[in-house]
Amino acid sequence: MAEKIVTQVPGNMWKVLVVPGDAVKAGDTLFIMEIMKTEVPHTASVNGTVKEVHIEEGQEGLDEGEIAVVID
Repeated sequence: MAEKIVTQVPGNMWKVLVVPGDAVKAGDTLFIMEIMKTEVPHTASVNGTVKEVHIEEGQEGLDEGEIAVVID
């Protein structure tokens, strides 16, 4: 079953570190958001392969709970 990684807080996308097809392990950083000039990393919760990436570097105005990455 696919694991959906969502944004934990509202903010802007600073850096996206994965693309579809990348193998990831639980704990790997997938992307980093900028929240009030603070970098907030979001990590993989499971081992698997990145299936979808719904975010882009520089994207602004993301809300909490948006699906960012899907891992299969």
